[in-house]
Amino acid sequence: METIARLHIDTFELSLRDIRQVDPTLLHALSVSVGWPHREGDWQMLLDLGQGLAAVDEIGRVVGTVMWLRYRPDFAMVCMLITLPRLQEQGAGSWLMEKAHELNPGVVFGLTATREAKRLYRSLGYGYEQKVLRCQGEAAPDALNPGKVMPFARTEGSLRPLQAEDHDSLLRLDCAAIGLDRSAVFGSLLPVSEGHVLIRNEEIVSFALCRPFGRGHVIGPVIAATEADAIAVSRPYVEVHAGRFLRADTPACNTAFTNFLVASGMQIHDSATSMGLGRAPYMPSIPGGPRRIALASQALG
Repeated sequence: METIARLHIDTFELSLRDIRQVDPTLLHALSVSVGWPHREGDWQMLLDLGQGLAAVDEIGRVVGTVMWLRYRPDFAMVCMLITLPRLQEQGAGSWLMEKAHELNPGVVFGLTATREAKRLYRSLGYGYEQKVLRCQGEAAPDALNPGKVMPFARTEGSLRPLQAEDHDSLLRLDCAAIGLDRSAVFGSLLPVSEGHVLIRNEEIVSFALCRPFGRGHVIGPVIAATEADAIAVSRPYVEVHAGRFLRADTPACNTAFTNFLVASGMQIHDSATSMGLGRAPYMPSIPGGPRRIALASQALG
């Protein structure tokens, strides 16, 4: 396999390679070793969508990775920056990020930083921060009984399962919400996802997808103009996955949606930070219009 670059760290010599030349089972083993929940199938989706680099030691072990997904020629979503703990304080993460930047000149970058990596990204010039809450747990639809918790706002419109002819509307809403065309991402998400849409005045105004991920299922993306609409399209997944592990990642500004998730059994487990290099990574195109209420995943944004 072609070596892109080398780095010496203490007694280690690391070789940098195209991530697609590396056995995916080794990539999965790396993420498991640092406690990340990604399944081999989750890795494969990212490998199909993006590009990346893998740092390999002298005996062929994968000790670090970084990936990027091009959402348009001048924007890339950085994800899957992983290094073994013993290399984290030795500059391996900075090395991987710098190589990713070098291979994508003139590009605006966005990412979702773990708490542990946020300082690294700040040192590289990333800013435009937005806190994201990782909510997860056993889905508990019985807890949504208004007699037990505060009732959630009702919303007008009709709710129904996603249909094939809805796909263009989903892409339109998603692009309006984040300012980027994620057609390729949806091409991978839709075949493996359930979906619900909210219709008002014969137009789809909100949607939510749900798919297998990590320990169970993840709700996302959820796109809506209001949190009430987002709750309406997300509630069916709490009901259908009752008693099973469910996760959703939502910007912390979405207070009502977060309260809904917590009331549904998904406690706030951790937080991350959405960041950008050069500009804010997600910019809704219509003030007061659709916005991302839940991420597709921390890797996908």
